[in-house]
Amino acid sequence: EADVHFKVVKDFVARVRERAIGEEVLESLSSAQAVVKIVHQELVGLLGENAAPIRLTGKPAVILVCGLQGGGKTTSCGKLAAMLRKQGHNPLLVAADVYRPAAIKQLQVIGESLNIPVFSLGDKTNPVDIAKGAVAHASQNGRDVVILDTAGRLHVDEEMMLELEYVSATVHPGETLLVLDSMTGQDAVNVATAFTERLSVDGFILTKLDGDARGGAALSLRAVTDRPVKLVGIGEKLDALEPFHPDRMASRILGMGDVLSFIEKAQQAFDEKQAQELEAKLRANKFDFEDYLNQLQQMKKMGPLDQILGMIPGMGKAAKSLEGMEVDQSQLGRVEAIIQSMTRQERQNPEILNGSRRRRIAKGSGTSVQEINRLMKQFEQMRGMMRQLTATQQGRRRGPVRMPFGR
Repeated sequence: EADVHFKVVKDFVARVRERAIGEEVLESLSSAQAVVKIVHQELVGLLGENAAPIRLTGKPAVILVCGLQGGGKTTSCGKLAAMLRKQGHNPLLVAADVYRPAAIKQLQVIGESLNIPVFSLGDKTNPVDIAKGAVAHASQNGRDVVILDTAGRLHVDEEMMLELEYVSATVHPGETLLVLDSMTGQDAVNVATAFTERLSVDGFILTKLDGDARGGAALSLRAVTDRPVKLVGIGEKLDALEPFHPDRMASRILGMGDVLSFIEKAQQAFDEKQAQELEAKLRANKFDFEDYLNQLQQMKKMGPLDQILGMIPGMGKAAKSLEGMEVDQSQLGRVEAIIQSMTRQERQNPEILNGSRRRRIAKGSGTSVQEINRLMKQFEQMRGMMRQLTATQQGRRRGPVRMPFGR
């Protein structure tokens, strides 16, 4: 189902069988749990044991990004630049793809949206000269990382490989990353093999790992090429790139969740001060539409709901139930529009939302009064549930407490 290379599967099953036969099962585990443990350990070994960091050597450090057309190479360059800037670096994006129509413009648009400079000499200049000029420009302008977006083709060909070899020999990149589309399964392994035979590829960026792919390319790449997957693209947004952790990927493949990635996403999305303020409001039963809006916006930062559910142990079935069902992100947008069409007084005091106010909000948000009534009902249900939870916690501390839950 995951489209893994046959030889890799055969060797993997043989190793699992060898370890499982005659294995003593601990009293705390069932035989099925013992097999899952062995499979998990072997998956981690297959994927590469430890995360492989991006090496930034040289002043400036040069990263050469290569791959075929349509695999997400240019977008991955932007994502990589955004990730490195978060780590305190000053990256420079370089438009060295002079063949694909609009490749330079695409990178410039990405650079503008990230507020990261893009170096370009147009589409009439040799890519080797562009790469040399970019490194010199970075040195003169305090840019410590140069990210080269090189040319791709629809398939591997001699002309492309020669050009990449010339560029590599000229600027001596500290890191050469090959971008591969995880949706292509075993074909990604064939492309990787062709590139690694000609270039000193240090690792891979796997794109579209948030799609329907079951990690087949990730499972095969390390075993076939002996090079690590370093980064994975998990969405279309320019912040949707993260380091590849073999142990976490193994857990996700087996439906065991990925708590560490979930915690990291939550830490990035949620503001600790806001969380403390919200807790104080909940204790005082003062949860309002402003709090509701803040929670909604912070939850959206964490990514699609099916991805988040898949990271929580035991929630794999819930995530699978969402597969094939497109979670309507526009509905979240409509809820935001409704709340933002309220006055501050209305957000803080939802009980004043009478019929005429609801009609005005519906008109301002481009929705209907029925949608606003539905949101009000959901909000009241949530607020009632939070009151009950707060009462239960207070009761545990102080003993039985009777709380009025009506209006």
